[in-house]
Amino acid sequence: MAAVQELHTTTNIGPRVRALREAMDLSLRDLADRSGVSAPMLSQVEREETSPTLAIAGRIARGLELSLSQLLRLDESGSVTVVRAHERRHGGSTDSGHTVEVLTAPLPGQRAELSRHVLRAGTSTGGADDPPMHEPGSREIALVERGSVVLHIDGDAHDLQEGDCVTFDADLPHHFENPTKEEAALLAVVSAGLRRS
Repeated sequence: MAAVQELHTTTNIGPRVRALREAMDLSLRDLADRSGVSAPMLSQVEREETSPTLAIAGRIARGLELSLSQLLRLDESGSVTVVRAHERRHGGSTDSGHTVEVLTAPLPGQRAELSRHVLRAGTSTGGADDPPMHEPGSREIALVERGSVVLHIDGDAHDLQEGDCVTFDADLPHHFENPTKEEAALLAVVSAGLRRS
């Protein structure tokens, strides 16, 4: 009988599994149900008390909606990823007056995204073409790069000038408005699925 092939890799799979599971807001029991790997085994893997077989790692990856190579980061070129200016993902529309560029690469398990928003005079974010509301537990940091905007969040309004930086719970209803006669731009970092302290 052939020996079971154990997973030997420089990837710290345990902490990665835990980070990915928490980013998806899954309990150990949820991931057990999705992957078919028992909650006690998942707990041991996350605490690095055991090294999973390739078969078990594959099931964990499927439970996290990843391929095995994505879970193990075998398909990543290295520890540095560069997104060139011409490679940015674009959203919004010039018709709505709000355009957005996502500046970070869409890597598996990435828990934060950096984007740049440009608001024409008299327009706001939150249009039909804009990204959807962020997942529960998300936080956002926004820096006004140029001009001035108003952050409307959960019934309150906050005036922000060039150079101001704001941090808020991004899973609350919110949008940025440019009430001025000049174009405004802001940089935003969204950290997805982080629990509030």
